Amino acid sequence: MGDTVLFKKTAIIGLGLIGSSILSAMRDRGLTQTIVATDTDPSSLNFAKKVGLIDEIAPDIDSLCQTDVDLFIIATPTRATSAIIYQLACAKADGNIANTAIITDVASTKMSIYQAVLGACEQNNQPSDWLNFVLSHPIAGAENSGVHARNPRLFVGRQFIVCTDNPPTAKAHFIQKIKILWERIGANVIIMNSQRHDEILAYTSHLPHLLSFNLTYQLASHDDNLDIFRYAAGGFADFSRISASSPVMWHDIFMDNKHALLKSLDEYEANLATFRQLIEQEDSVKLIEYLTTARHARRHFGHMLAQAQLHKATHNPHLPRENAMTDQTQRYHITPSQAIHGTITVPGDKSISHRSIMLGSLADGITHVSGFLEGEDALATLQAFKDMGVRIERDGDKVTIYGVGVDGLQAPKDALYMGNSGTSMRLLAGILSAQAFDSVMTGDVSLSKRPMERVAKPLRQMGAVIQTTGEKGTAPISITGGQKLSGIEYALPVASAQIKSCLILASLWANGTTTIIEPEISRDHTERMLTAFGYPVNTDGNKISITGGGRLTATDITVPADISSAAFFMVLGAIGGGEGLTICQVGMNPTRTGVIDILKLMGANISVSNETVVGGEPIADITVKPSDLVGIDIPEHLVPLAIDEFPVLFVAASCATGTTKLTGAKELRVKESDRIQVMADGLGTLGIDCTVLEDGIIIDGKGVAGERNAVFGGGHIDSHHDHRIAMSFAVASSRATDEIVIHGTQTVATSFPNFAQLAGEVGLNISIEQGE
Repeated sequence: MGDTVLFKKTAIIGLGLIGSSILSAMRDRGLTQTIVATDTDPSSLNFAKKVGLIDEIAPDIDSLCQTDVDLFIIATPTRATSAIIYQLACAKADGNIANTAIITDVASTKMSIYQAVLGACEQNNQPSDWLNFVLSHPIAGAENSGVHARNPRLFVGRQFIVCTDNPPTAKAHFIQKIKILWERIGANVIIMNSQRHDEILAYTSHLPHLLSFNLTYQLASHDDNLDIFRYAAGGFADFSRISASSPVMWHDIFMDNKHALLKSLDEYEANLATFRQLIEQEDSVKLIEYLTTARHARRHFGHMLAQAQLHKATHNPHLPRENAMTDQTQRYHITPSQAIHGTITVPGDKSISHRSIMLGSLADGITHVSGFLEGEDALATLQAFKDMGVRIERDGDKVTIYGVGVDGLQAPKDALYMGNSGTSMRLLAGILSAQAFDSVMTGDVSLSKRPMERVAKPLRQMGAVIQTTGEKGTAPISITGGQKLSGIEYALPVASAQIKSCLILASLWANGTTTIIEPEISRDHTERMLTAFGYPVNTDGNKISITGGGRLTATDITVPADISSAAFFMVLGAIGGGEGLTICQVGMNPTRTGVIDILKLMGANISVSNETVVGGEPIADITVKPSDLVGIDIPEHLVPLAIDEFPVLFVAASCATGTTKLTGAKELRVKESDRIQVMADGLGTLGIDCTVLEDGIIIDGKGVAGERNAVFGGGHIDSHHDHRIAMSFAVASSRATDEIVIHGTQTVATSFPNFAQLAGEVGLNISIEQGE
């Protein structure tokens, strides 16, 4: 079964490789009901109609403009696109295009398109967003062209750029809809403005094509060109391949992106002159330095290309060794149910599960772990250490780790795949920075959007050689081995257990003492577990100090139930009807209980019983009964103690009477998704009024004291590959009027594999639908 229809009728101008591949992807995923197309080549239109790619043929653009079309796609060369924009503007002015229809393009340059949109709107005395034009560009292609070469998976795992400019060419909800379209097709959507797009593409695409055309022209102009081509090696074949592209298309691109292209060409010529000088002067030292830098950069780029191919695969080649990722189009269908009651146990704590594998692997001796979380995030960490030569045996939630000591890790054969786990990637960066071997870490589409410079920068201060990707410093991460690390004093810019733990782990190998200063207390599982493994950690208020050079001694670890997973059922017990819920043996680490403190401030009826301590971690049973919640201003000192639980706390706030305000939570914007914006979008879909702040959100609750009134409507929610978003909106269904459909729920398996089962056992009406 395909994805939910986004557009009833789609019109496309141009049935080349890109245009026909877009239609194939939309057809395969059920994203549109009807397709009408026009093209300058009648044979392409007839073929597309014959094979069922399109439903209707329009002989020209005027006949393509129909008031029931809700999406227009322009898939023509750049200069043709600009002219078509004026035609569509005239059609809209004449009433032949609906006011709600979206127009988008796929051109390789964006500033010229942006100017054309502004010009067309101005010509019709309309504001800049009148055309509902979303400027976009898929970074994808193939050697073959035309409708016969169409490929519905051409864009899977590829970058897709959506441009937002000032003044805007479309309102935010139209841009969001195009973003969702391309995410459903499988692309990795990036937002930037048109000028930035053209600058980046000038360096990464347009300049390389220009140089390829130039070199091929240069060699073809030689009198002895036949001999030159006869003896050309593979390097020339690879480099000149792209000059076989369409001259007309590249003429348009070079002209339309002239300023950015000439700027990149000037820089190229300057660097070329430097290389010429080094060779002329036989400066071997400097030349080797330049060549080595280029080699490292190219190897890192190779890892990025490899990851793109990894994303294109239907199944990840690394993860199935422990746990296969479920279907990427999985959905939850949930109908309202208020009869919530039961006693449950949620899976083991994810943070402790990660750290038990890491420290157990680095310890001397055998570590036994019970209660290990069998989610994909924790299994990614387990697999990474297996790939580095650690013998690990797993029987359900029981794990035996045969530690290799701090000096025993081995170079992995391939890049270490971290799946969706930011904890794995950030903490492992600290360990890998101190190893003798080179290493690379990659992740899935969601993880590849998350910032990694926050750990890379302090690691470089310690002496690590680490390279992240792109302007935002994301995965893949390349780490050069054989570096000597030194202890530093580092003040964390934000309270983050991941950054803190990364530096603590790196400091195990550093010369001297590393001191980390936190702005607020964050979860301290790493410090507690290091102590359990016999490694001294000195904590003085917000200062944590650790001296390198010691060893770890194996110990047994019991993983308590994860309070972050329990939080979904705490909120469900508070907002649902019935008798409430009890969650057993939950980890009650005082750096993790902010969710309980916040719910109590909101008036939740929560009691704690059977308190004890296991392996240095406090645990207890938590009982939550239906409660009349009230809106509050959430104290900022509690924010880092509940950072992962805020999505479901936003659901609680929606069911409260009055307004809830959160500030000081900018960290939420760099989780698996921008959790503030994504939750606000989803809550808005379900009828909740929210105001997004730079570092928080204001939610107007719709609860009524003494009642279990429905506060949410029904609707479709995009989880944005974020497991906590998906589970939070599942909880919201207990106070909804209609069915809620949550897309992309396969990521729930990263932290809570049996969530749907447990939710069903306590009263939610939840069913799972798999995509094709």
